[in-house]
Amino acid sequence: MLIGCRRLHCWVVVAVALCMSGCATTDLATADRMAHGLVVVLPGIEGRGPLNIDVARGLDEGGVNYGIEIFDWGTGSAAGLLIHLTDLQRNMAQARRLAQRIEQYQRAYPGRPVHVLGHSGGAGVALLALEALPPYSRITGAILLAAAVSPQYDLRPALQRTQFAVYSFYCPQDLGFLGVGTGIFGTIDRAHGPSAGAVGFRLPDGLDEAGRRLYELRLRQISWSSQMWRDGHHGGHLGWANRRFVRTWLAPLIIEEDQAAAVSLSPSMLAGAVPASQPSTAQDGGEK
Repeated sequence: MLIGCRRLHCWVVVAVALCMSGCATTDLATADRMAHGLVVVLPGIEGRGPLNIDVARGLDEGGVNYGIEIFDWGTGSAAGLLIHLTDLQRNMAQARRLAQRIEQYQRAYPGRPVHVLGHSGGAGVALLALEALPPYSRITGAILLAAAVSPQYDLRPALQRTQFAVYSFYCPQDLGFLGVGTGIFGTIDRAHGPSAGAVGFRLPDGLDEAGRRLYELRLRQISWSSQMWRDGHHGGHLGWANRRFVRTWLAPLIIEEDQAAAVSLSPSMLAGAVPASQPSTAQDGGEK
């Protein structure tokens, strides 16, 4: 446990440094790009910084020519890291703010694709935002990277708000942030223990047949693999934000979903599907 706590301390120091370092912004939300579609990137508890800006750049380099916005749901202070993780009521309010932003965009650009991509704590806020959308409002799809939420979190409301799928990328080696960290400080949904971003999502207890079918159709779980290492993601918690990984793995998912939407393909025809009840644990040659 002492080793785990030391490791967690090192990760917190890294997160604070990233939060405070700052970097140049990129103009990926022009009117021309917005007219094609929208991708909202949610940072982890560190807030806006190099990690999520690299995600935005990686999507752009991978051919996603939509408006790309970074939705900073934090307090804007490195001192607020634990607040970002533990204040559920505040995070739900931020999620409602994001839901309102999505509705605003959909009114301005009806029929355009909308995607939400969240990393770590931001993946939890992304789920809360989907739940906050009204029943008539759906986005094209969502991508969760190292989701800091409990494995048995009920995804049904979020899955019902997506046209195609929720992709969840997880890494069993992510034991610092999503093992020790969420074991001590808790997840976004205030559970204590390993997060779905480390062990994958599990079917909630008491799920009925309709719920099981919804999970099978719309949840795609993808485990870290050595192929991702070759594409710039060397495992752990922060590799999901590597620009080359984002360009190679995540941008194609968004493009494929939108191509499927254009020709009304079934979600089951999208690549990279792993049934929700059988999350991949392969460490070599994982799903892509």
